[in-house]
Amino acid sequence: MKNLYNIETLYFIGIGGIGMSALARYCKLKGYHVLGYDRLESAITETLEEEDISVSFIDSVEAISKESFDKEKTLVVYTPAVKQNNILSWFKGQDYKIIKRAALLGEVTKDTFCLAVAGTHGKTTTSAILGHLLAETGMAVTAFLGGISENYNSNFISNGTLITVVEADEFDRSFMQLRPDIACITSMDPDHLDVYGDVSEFEKTFKDFAALVSEKEHLLLKKGLPLKGNTVGIEEEADYDAQNVRIENGGYVFNLKTPTRVLKDLKFFLPGKHNLHNAVTALGMAILAGSPTRRLPEALQSFKGVQRRFSYKIKTDDLVLIDDYAHHPTELSALYQAVTEMYPEEEKLIVFQPHLFSRTRDFADGFAESLSKFDEIILLDIYPAREEPMEGITSKWLLEKIDSDKKRLVSKVDLAQRIKDSNCKIKVMAGAGDIGVEVDKVKKYLENEA
Repeated sequence: MKNLYNIETLYFIGIGGIGMSALARYCKLKGYHVLGYDRLESAITETLEEEDISVSFIDSVEAISKESFDKEKTLVVYTPAVKQNNILSWFKGQDYKIIKRAALLGEVTKDTFCLAVAGTHGKTTTSAILGHLLAETGMAVTAFLGGISENYNSNFISNGTLITVVEADEFDRSFMQLRPDIACITSMDPDHLDVYGDVSEFEKTFKDFAALVSEKEHLLLKKGLPLKGNTVGIEEEADYDAQNVRIENGGYVFNLKTPTRVLKDLKFFLPGKHNLHNAVTALGMAILAGSPTRRLPEALQSFKGVQRRFSYKIKTDDLVLIDDYAHHPTELSALYQAVTEMYPEEEKLIVFQPHLFSRTRDFADGFAESLSKFDEIILLDIYPAREEPMEGITSKWLLEKIDSDKKRLVSKVDLAQRIKDSNCKIKVMAGAGDIGVEVDKVKKYLENEA
């Protein structure tokens, strides 16, 4: 990277983002001067500042132009998730070298043995499991995660630089910047149609990504996807297959069948068949990367999960509060399966914050069907993220499509009390917006009112 750009300083626009911050931390460890801008303070920006990475929260040309930048030795990195702002405009106007986050990630991984995790769902959990497996089995791995690993309390695992684990993000076709040696595709359910336009173009881009892997036995695919590679399944005829699956002590116990061997009585403590599928995928990739199989069972058993992926916030005999990142109909259905498997006899409340007007519009019927499975439904207003409002696309409109007698639209101000008023023992809060902040508020309220 240094030879390509001849740089000493990196300025990240949107540095508090989960993917951007991991890259910033990597570059800091590599000896670069790293700083950046983000719109809001957060736990992530606090961590960055603790690691001597300066973060500004003022979108001001005056603030940025006061910094002493050597134009020839500074690289500006931005994410498409951040709208055009004054700082980015200033750097463009001054003719600085500017690249997208995905391009920098591609450069970072180019000279490593790269393991890329793609798919509409499951990228973060699969990447976190894979990074953990490799690190725990002594492999020289750096992992860039799209969530905070409970094992490391971080979105960044640094155990060496020979191998990189990355999330291959389909948004904005970012994953086409990568050159993976081993890859997986966990799912291809349509998403980001605001970028792709239609389903056929979305699927074509995944096929283009699959073609980046030169050896097809190094491409792992959820069984049933229209691609060529080794298949992954749960108790079905697949190249990598979880067999004899049973639940013991709140976790899964299973045998892993691979093309060459069977590993018996593996233990995995993240609920949900979708998460078990993620684990099988990660195990397959770790084996292909040369991880010693004798150490994999213990490594898998020690995996603690990822924050906001079926994270227990309260777990007592009388009340369970679960936090999850689910923001697509398929993910909500998988969440329902997981919570039902763990608590088959209990009534379940879902609190859901739709993410993006376009996604709500494109998958409204799917959202309604998935949400209707729960015994009680609370909707928050749509979280806009990078989008402007769309006429007629509201949470009230979505609520009307849900088939339930116990559904309501609630403001954040009233949320904690409404959740407390619910008779459902199992309370699940889901979404990819700022609902994660509300979860902590609800947790405190429920504990104080108990």
